[in-house]
Parts: sequence; structure tokens; C-alpha cells
Amino acid sequence: MVTAAGLLAVAAPGDAHAAASCAGRKVRTLPFSTGSVVVYKRGGYVCAVTLAKKPGTKRKMSVSVRARGGRPVVDEGNFKHHAGPVTVHAGRRCVWVKGRVGGGSVSSGWILC
Repeated sequence: MVTAAGLLAVAAPGDAHAAASCAGRKVRTLPFSTGSVVVYKRGGYVCAVTLAKKPGTKRKMSVSVRARGGRPVVDEGNFKHHAGPVTVHAGRRCVWVKGRVGGGSVSSGWILC
């Protein structure tokens, strides 16, 4: 069920964080020229979302999370505000997080080991 407040959060550019959050506690923010990737952890699960620095214009965005030894979980497409969230079960394994908004991108290397 979507509430009116939920619709407002999606429509208001300043509220992109509210529309794209993951469960758990925020453990890392990976900034880059056109946005940022926010990484959350809860139990053995790691979740990430890419947020546009200037939301509102549809453009190519992506986010991926890969636990060491596993395959990446990816969300990509043309979005206005964010890509994701995507979640992987990492257990105690390191994860590699990537994000892109337009021409800007970030790649974390192995983190949360």
C-alpha cells in the first residue's frame, strides 16, 4: 500500500533518501561527482542504493553489490532519483559496491570485511 506521504517523498527531489532507503544501519557513504552510494548492513545482509546529486532528470543510473565469491546483484536503468535498493547476503564476507549516475561513478573495492 502506498500512502500519500510516500508519494510526496518520491515526487520531492530533496526526499530521494526517504524513497530509497535500505533496512539496517548506514555503514558507508561513497560520494562521487554526480551522486553517492549509501551502504547499509543488517545482520548478514548488505544493502546499497545510488542517489543522484541532482535528482529530477531521467538518466542512466546503476547500483550493484557483490559479496566475495558471489555474483553481483544489480539494478540499472533510466531513473530520476535513485537506483536500487539492492541487497545481498554477505554473512562475514567482504562486499564490493558500485554506483553510477550519468557520467560519474564509484567503485568501493572490497569493504566491510
